[in-house]
Amino acid sequence: MQRPKPAGMVRVLRAFGASYRGFCGAFRGEAAFRQELAVALVVIPLGIYLGKSGVERALLVAPMILVLIVELLNSAVEATVDRVGLEHHELSGLAKDLGSAAVLTSFGLLGLTWLLVLFF
Repeated sequence: MQRPKPAGMVRVLRAFGASYRGFCGAFRGEAAFRQELAVALVVIPLGIYLGKSGVERALLVAPMILVLIVELLNSAVEATVDRVGLEHHELSGLAKDLGSAAVLTSFGLLGLTWLLVLFF
């Protein structure tokens, strides 16, 4: 039998608690997340400053936030793979490589968006 799941504000507060622990864990344990957060501390204010309209500001800021989101998901994949086992397995390596490729792709989107918004 499954235990009852919380509802209403209890569920919302527990979700915020889990999110907070996730952010803290990523900050403590993931150097890549800390580096990308440092980049975000420059890119986001710069995007707000350089954007000429609300749409341009959103286009300059949103891909940086997406980079952080993808890095959090990549870190979750890596933690799960490491939890399953530390021995080398082709699929485990592929899972980690795919997560890394997703982060790189999101950085590509960031660069392309900045290029298109600011120079074309």
